[in-house]
Amino acid sequence: MLIGEVARRSGVSARMLRHYESLGLVRPSGRTGSGYREYSAKDIRRIFHIESLRSLGLSLREIGRALDDPGFTPSALVGDLIRQTRDRIAAETELLTRLSRIDAADPTDWEDVLQVVALLQALGSPSSDTRQRAALSSVDGVPVPVEALVEAALSETEPNVAGALRWALAQSGDGGGPALLAKGLDSPVAAVRKRAVQSLAEMPGGEATAHLRDALMDPDVGVRGYAALALGTRGVAEAVPTLIDLIVAGRNDTDAADALSKLASDTATVDQIATGLVDRLSHDTTETPARGRLAQALAGIPGTTASRALVELSHDEDRAVALTAAYLLQLRDTR
Repeated sequence: MLIGEVARRSGVSARMLRHYESLGLVRPSGRTGSGYREYSAKDIRRIFHIESLRSLGLSLREIGRALDDPGFTPSALVGDLIRQTRDRIAAETELLTRLSRIDAADPTDWEDVLQVVALLQALGSPSSDTRQRAALSSVDGVPVPVEALVEAALSETEPNVAGALRWALAQSGDGGGPALLAKGLDSPVAAVRKRAVQSLAEMPGGEATAHLRDALMDPDVGVRGYAALALGTRGVAEAVPTLIDLIVAGRNDTDAADALSKLASDTATVDQIATGLVDRLSHDTTETPARGRLAQALAGIPGTTASRALVELSHDEDRAVALTAAYLLQLRDTR
């Protein structure tokens, strides 16, 4: 078969076939009487093998080795190709994400585009000061897309930078922030879920509150605790059991007691709170330090149930708990 016919049937141009020949990849088995290249069926099969290996990303040099070296094993090369392909996909995905975020910022000119790119780069800087400045400046001029702020907030470990990012998210308005942060609640990493809850806590609105309610069921006690503290300040009674757990465990117990005191301003919730605190006092496993913390929490809860519990605690077997309860009762009487 002559080169033109081979090119037509194989889809490989005559020019590329000549290039393969110059590299020694495919040598026509014969020549016609007029000196034209003539390809055999075996030559054509080799051409298809070359094209198949090219489709996998092999270089022409690697293809030559694969086809001609009897000792060549494909496993290492295929492994390298997999790694290279993953790296390329990751790079292309990162580029696509960056372009999408620039598009979301709706730039009006190239100056806007450059500002968004600069802010995105600053948010990914190894310098915490640079990241913090980027977060604080994100509400001025051309804003950073909410997706970028959420991604940064969920990954940030520096407290000052994290605070700035949460503030920027709270200033972003109704840009889908709560829904994007809620995806962080599905992370297998508890620290990421905690950062999602902390960010949601600073965002107003019913959507953020709904996601915080979901976080009350988180398997990590720290995540549940942050959600409960945020919900307590929003007047959500579902947080009461977790807030009491925090007091007993001594985790953010002062903040938890303050949240319970605020919730107790609602007459529909005050009995639930007082009963929950008293129930924990009746547990045999409630140790002395926990009883002291529960006594202090009861001091901020109005009503006779809390008062009776403090009277009983004023006779506690532990002198420090008894004195604390007695002092708190005096304060209640004074008020």
